[in-house]
Amino acid sequence: MSQHTASASLPGVPVLSEEVAEALSRRAPVVALESTIIAHGLPRPRNLAVGEELEALVRSEGAVPATVAVLDGVPYAGLDKAQLERIASGEGVRKLGHRDLAPALARGATGATTVSATAFLAARAGLRVFATGGLGGVHREWAQSQDESADLALLSRTRITVVCAGVKSILDVPATLQRLETLGVGVLGYRTRRFPGFYLADSGEPVDWSVERPEEVAGVMAAQDALGGPESALLVANPVAETEQLDPELHDRVLAEALAVCREQGITGQAVTPFLLGFLVRATDGASLEANLAAVRGNVRLGARIAGAWAAWA
Repeated sequence: MSQHTASASLPGVPVLSEEVAEALSRRAPVVALESTIIAHGLPRPRNLAVGEELEALVRSEGAVPATVAVLDGVPYAGLDKAQLERIASGEGVRKLGHRDLAPALARGATGATTVSATAFLAARAGLRVFATGGLGGVHREWAQSQDESADLALLSRTRITVVCAGVKSILDVPATLQRLETLGVGVLGYRTRRFPGFYLADSGEPVDWSVERPEEVAGVMAAQDALGGPESALLVANPVAETEQLDPELHDRVLAEALAVCREQGITGQAVTPFLLGFLVRATDGASLEANLAAVRGNVRLGARIAGAWAAWA
């Protein structure tokens, strides 16, 4: 097989499930979901149950879920039951960011997609709304590490609306917001004038624009298109309910402990985030995980409502 023929056969656009393809054909609302939370974010067997629950939440709001993943080198938007179970099994399932997609496709790998990879593939599939937990961002002590999530740069050049609970509170939230401004990524607070902090309803930082209804988000999306500027994303920052957030005092104390351990043990680079998240889960006796899931559920419901408003607008 020639090199040209081999490259031409690679699936650059995700394969759509029958349900997603049918919904797109009639311009019905569709919501992209990441798969990393299923493969790497939760213990088994709860991870599969949560994956199924999130899809059910999208359907309960009148939209179609499109969980994104790569299976045997083929990207998918919308998984059937067997495919979802395979991702949840964790066996041979890699964690794929945007930069990992090309080698994963070329090597026939199987992987769960992070925010950057999910946003990229969802946009390639023609989806406009993506619901997730919290974004990556600028890491603390950036001046020493230069550590910044690939999510930010990818979102600066990908036209998709991302419903999230802000950025992970283990990060440098003010620096992340400054970076989003520099990159031209729009941020809307949903029924809040404060930027949420993932586990916390309020990170302590303000947002410049806020909206009250899904239809207002759809209006901003339409204005993005009408302006014809850079193909950047729109972030809808949806705070976890105060009744479901992690206790702020507990959060601050445990995070300070975790950061101190990081420094003592010399944990740096890509190892920092999973270490800090794992430390929080253990030190809060699972309360941080429950706050995480509460935020994701709220984002998925809102994402479905925004997708419905967008379908009606478009």
